[in-house]
Order: sequence, then structure tokens, then C-alpha cells
Amino acid sequence: MNAGAAHAEAIGVAVAGVSKRFTHAVKGVVHAARDVSLDVAPGEFLTLLGPSGCGKTTTLRMIAGFESPDEGRITFGSQDVTHLPVNQRGIGFVFQNYALFPHLSVFDNVAYGLAVRGQASGEISRAVGDVLQLVGLAGYERQFPAQMSGGEQQRVALARAIVIRPRVLLFDEPLSNLDARLRVQMRDEIRALQKRLAITALYVTHDQEEAMAVSDRIAVMNRGSIVEIGTAEALYHAPRTRFVAEFIGRANLVAARVLAVADEHIEVEALDRRRRVPRHGAAPNPGTSCLLVIRPEAIDVGDPDGASEALAGTVRTRTFLGEKVEYTVACAGVTLQVVRHSRGAGDAFVPGAQVGVHVAPDAGTLVTDISEGVSP
Repeated sequence: MNAGAAHAEAIGVAVAGVSKRFTHAVKGVVHAARDVSLDVAPGEFLTLLGPSGCGKTTTLRMIAGFESPDEGRITFGSQDVTHLPVNQRGIGFVFQNYALFPHLSVFDNVAYGLAVRGQASGEISRAVGDVLQLVGLAGYERQFPAQMSGGEQQRVALARAIVIRPRVLLFDEPLSNLDARLRVQMRDEIRALQKRLAITALYVTHDQEEAMAVSDRIAVMNRGSIVEIGTAEALYHAPRTRFVAEFIGRANLVAARVLAVADEHIEVEALDRRRRVPRHGAAPNPGTSCLLVIRPEAIDVGDPDGASEALAGTVRTRTFLGEKVEYTVACAGVTLQVVRHSRGAGDAFVPGAQVGVHVAPDAGTLVTDISEGVSP
């Protein structure tokens, strides 16, 4: 399959004010998706990320056409597909459980969509051969799903989704059934294949590391709504909400008070010190109470040397994890998470040890939206 020929012109996807409600026997009316809006650029890989029940799969299924929105509009390029049947949208969909036909061979599984479209047998054979070569399964045509590993079945599902040359490629937690090592391998392969095909892709996962590894941008969802959209770096280093700060990676959330605001930085009082943190966009007024988000790797511990810039702390817990050591340290009235690169067998501060706590000078970002997420 020639990638350029298969997807010569990538298209964008726009979701505008889409909502979906279900009636639950116990809970009553449930807002599975609430006023969801997003724009996916042509050829972009965008991931919907969030906890279970946040609305990400419902949103993906509405984009695919498996669910109909109660309000809102969905467009592929300039075409309104809001009420278009699934088989007329030109999508490829990779399911969580692969959804392979167990009684069909690999060839017939991959060829199924082309056969339904009435393509000639010679064209089908060429297309299936090309796509199996592309996903690393050349020679597997006569195998059956039960004879294959989970990773191989995932490649078959991916081949079936792209052989029809879809306009948009959709993934619903496609790696959740694989072991940790294979997940890493497959996520890298999916990302490389999407870029090679230059196809617009939307991906659903609850795994933060997976989302950061594959995505151009991530839309973080909670309680049916999008909380923030941005690159992995922006969401990690400069979250705008408490929910995203806590959901993306690990974070220390420290009470802070704004003292002064400048063009490029904000001065705050936090951890019994006056600190300067980078400014990202609009700044709170002096006197505002907010949260200072400090990632564990921006904090280090050492011997209590009495240096004025170090904070006095007491080690509460120590966890050795090979290449890194994780500590919790009581300091300035709070408990801080600390991640330190392992520095040899003798690198250990035992629980109860007195330590000096060093916070990087420009570490942290301010969060003024301290709510837990979208209101129900």
C-alpha cells in the first residue's frame, strides 16, 4: 500500500457542542457527553484521555456514527456527518477487543470490508497483501485469530481498519488487553503507521503515559466534558486546572498566595518561602489564593547542610524502583512527593531521616481553578 496514494489528502474533524444523554434504571438521566467541542487538524493524532465513565468512548462512538448525539454537529472536512450512517462516513475503527471473526482467516478478516464494498478479487488480494506487509504480517494470510498472539491479533485489527483507506482512523482503547511490554511496542507502531499514512486519527485511552507517547494533542475529559486540550508537554508542565494537574502524571499541590505579578513571572508565597514561578497567560491578582503545582522530579533531597535555600524535612517513606527512588517527605507543614534518580546502592535516606529539601528555583506552575473537575 502506497501511503501517499492511500491518503493523499487528510481531512479535519470538527465536533461542535455535542451532547449525549442516557436513561439509567437507578441513576436516572446520565449526561455521558456534555457540550463537547473540539477541532482535529488534518493528519493530526488527537487522544481523548480521562478516567472511566468520563465520556471519551461515547464521544468517539458519536464521531464514528455508532451513537447519535442529542445536540451538536460533527463534520469531516466540509461534510456534515452528524446523522450519516457508519458505513457512509469513511472511517476505520479499531476496537478494544479487536472484534475479529474467529471463523475467518487473517486474509478474510482483512478483506471483509473490501468484499462488502464489491471490489474485484484481484484488487482485494493486492490491497490485503500490501497492508499485511505494512503491519508486519506478511505470510500470515491463512492463520486464524485463535492461532495468533494478542499483539498479532491487534495488527490484524489495524490492517482491517486501514485497508479500506478510511478518511478518519478511530481507536477505542486498543492496547488495554496487552501486557505492559507489548503495549509500549504497539503504541510506537501505531504512531509510526499513522504518521506514515498521514491520516487523521482519534484515540481513546485512560492510560496517561500511552496518551503522551502517541498524541500530537490530548483532550482531557471528566464527567462528560472536555476540561483542557493541549500538547502533552503543556498539560504536564502548565496545567490550568487542578483536575489535569492531578490526572496527568503525579503532582504536589501546595497552597500559595500571589504576592506580585510581572510580564514573565509571578511571585508567590509557598512552602514558607517567597518563590518566583513562570507566568502562563492571564495572571491572578495579588492576594489571590491558589495552588502551586510542583512535579516530584523538580524536588531533591540531600543531607541537612543548613543552607538557607534548603527546607528542613523528614523522610516518611522510601520506595526503590530500580532507576529511580521515590520518597515522601514531611516539609513546611505538608507531605511532598519526591522522585530522585537512583545513584547507587548507598543512595538511601531511610524513613525518619532529617534531610534538606531543595525545590528547583523555577519549578511549578500556578493553578487558580482548584475545583476537582466539571460540575455534575
